[in-house]
Amino acid sequence: MAGASDRARSYLEKSVPELHELERKGIFTKDEVSAIVKKRADFEHRLDARGCRPSDYAQYAEYEMNLESLRRRRVKRLGVRIKTYVGGRRIFAILDRATRRFKGDIGLWMQYTEYARAEKSNRKFLLVMTDLLRLHPTKPDLWVYAAQYAVDVQADMTGARTYLQRGLRFCKRSKDMWLEYAKLELIYIGKIEGRRRILGVDDGPTQQAAPAEDDPDADMIALPTITDGELDPSPAQKDTGETTVLKNLKTSPALAGAVPRTIFDAAMKEFPGDEALAKRFFDLFEDFVGLTCARSLLEHALEHLRAVAPTSVTYGSCYFRLPVLGVDVNSAVFPSALRTSFERLKALTDQTSDTARLCKVAIWWLLSALTAEELDPAIQGALVLMLRKTCGRLNEALAESGTLDAKDMEHIRESILNAGYAAEAGLLQLEAAPR
Repeated sequence: MAGASDRARSYLEKSVPELHELERKGIFTKDEVSAIVKKRADFEHRLDARGCRPSDYAQYAEYEMNLESLRRRRVKRLGVRIKTYVGGRRIFAILDRATRRFKGDIGLWMQYTEYARAEKSNRKFLLVMTDLLRLHPTKPDLWVYAAQYAVDVQADMTGARTYLQRGLRFCKRSKDMWLEYAKLELIYIGKIEGRRRILGVDDGPTQQAAPAEDDPDADMIALPTITDGELDPSPAQKDTGETTVLKNLKTSPALAGAVPRTIFDAAMKEFPGDEALAKRFFDLFEDFVGLTCARSLLEHALEHLRAVAPTSVTYGSCYFRLPVLGVDVNSAVFPSALRTSFERLKALTDQTSDTARLCKVAIWWLLSALTAEELDPAIQGALVLMLRKTCGRLNEALAESGTLDAKDMEHIRESILNAGYAAEAGLLQLEAAPR
């Protein structure tokens, strides 16, 4: 320690009283305390050197975390109490020094936030997250991370929305952020509907509400008007019980999907004509097909795709699948829904801009449907027949103007064979695909 700088020596001297107490109470032996002092001195020397790197701080913090974990286990086993130990504060101090010195290193910042989260230090997490977002406002993942923390840890949906709204000011061109915002709202709707079912107040379909219009002069997305009483009941409402509040939500735009619909419209306004993004939104809505509002959201996304790309494979693949989305294969309405999908698929093969690729999508869909458990034999027969017809239509499309190569065709054929439909796989004419 004789060669250490004054700053390094100062940090080391602050830990002397606690190390003495740890040794005195038998938490660490004399040799272990000496090893701790030596290790800390080595780290402080490295941090004080000119060639210090972010990894030096990360390793120092990791060492102290492991040491703190060991100390806690021994304290619990021995049943002693330590008055002077400041292990957690030391780790926070190391990470604070690290992020002040290397402000641009996201890895150090994330190590800082994750440790604060693990320690359940909400105040510290929020302070660190605020500094991080102030320094790196153009990184969408950070805004999404902050919003997820607000929902998962603090159960603060308003705070989560605020993070994402502010994030979209800086990251309007981030497609993933728009999708994460819509996903957050869908998860929230799912939680509300789940609570309604548990309390027995979900007695009918939610009335659909029209989406709010965007204010062109606003700097934020114009979300539908949802009163405080609907999502954050007043004391008077709370007195009547949670059941009454959830009943009032039945006709609210919150459950009608107005918020994710508005997010979709705002995203499409930011990315006009982007059918790939619209398809990603459609797939996201499909993941939440169990929600009451899912059907209207899927139809809304489909209408947008129809407007921007009515003959594309993207639109076609969504259009023919829509009738059966969310319908149980063993339900009484599934046969009619499947018939509608078949009719749409048949019509699309003559209208789409790329029949071969649409047939490829349809084959994957049919194979997936055939894997359903306890599938009715009649339904299975209808699916196999459509699979056979689609393979034949694929051959015709490739003969006219092939857009799939031999590798694609071989992959399709192998998938059909692996599913156990050798006869249908044999219908594919691999030589028809352009080499």
